[in-house]
Amino acid sequence: MERIGIIGAGAWGTALAQTLARAGRSVVVWAHTAETAAAINRDHANDVFLPGVALDPGIRATAALDEAAAADAILLAPPAQHLRGLAAALRPAPGVPVVICAKGIEITTGALLTEVVAEVLPQAPRAVLSGPTFAAEVARGLPTAVTLACADAALGARLVAALGSRALRPYLADDPVGAEIGGAVKNVLAIACGIVIGRGLGENARAAIVTRGLAEMMRLAEAKGGRAATLMGLSGLGDLTLTCTSAQSRNFSLGLALGGGQSLAAVQAGRRSVAEGVSSAPATVALAARLGIEMPIAAAVDAILHRAAAIDAVIEGLLSRPFRSETPQS
Repeated sequence: MERIGIIGAGAWGTALAQTLARAGRSVVVWAHTAETAAAINRDHANDVFLPGVALDPGIRATAALDEAAAADAILLAPPAQHLRGLAAALRPAPGVPVVICAKGIEITTGALLTEVVAEVLPQAPRAVLSGPTFAAEVARGLPTAVTLACADAALGARLVAALGSRALRPYLADDPVGAEIGGAVKNVLAIACGIVIGRGLGENARAAIVTRGLAEMMRLAEAKGGRAATLMGLSGLGDLTLTCTSAQSRNFSLGLALGGGQSLAAVQAGRRSVAEGVSSAPATVALAARLGIEMPIAAAVDAILHRAAAIDAVIEGLLSRPFRSETPQS
């Protein structure tokens, strides 16, 4: 696995290209626009999505999907809601694995991204790369640990060897469903934490959202066939901790602005990057309803984002819920 194709030249796709090029891999990254591809090739920079980072000159960018797909492994790093269309347009060679690096749940179907890829690329082996990752830190070579989740242990080991380096350290797991749930739902919970801090409700309230949100993630993972224990690892608790405690997080900062009184439309209008939790909130709530899972924090975020619910009324509703046991009874 020397040739790596990356689909998506946003902050995360570019950061992955940078760390893999540093590790000696041959990297081709697909950009949505020819202008972005040209800037990466000409200036060795992606100032729109990853400003201030000098890119390895060995990284090659292209606006042609087939060029990026001609690889030994393909990393999918577009916004989650665009993954289906891009994956369907790929024509990887037989046996070439596809690693899902996006985090989200498809809003139109409620499908996990592994399910989307299984539908449109049924012959491609699949894996999930997830965990606590700020793209700018990865691109700068700062130490980062991630989960590489793959049902095929042998393939997973090959991918770890291909993608891992001194700075990017993948830990192998065999529960892609749990890893995906963690990566998707933590963005919703980060918006909740941002709202809490923006509303001046304090650090105790943030800790409560993180902890009770983790319980919601575990319930959903188990209902989808994953394991609760997976959510105690990098792709669950690790990612949740990072995303809920730093203003670098797109989702936390969006919630912070909402809690401070800005509208969702105003916050989104000033951004080029995608806060995945905005789409993942209704998708998560709908999936939980189909599975009979209670997720009050996720539902509260969805109500604020998409159902015109007043923030203070939603908070009052959460605080008025009946007291219950912290440990579910069998």
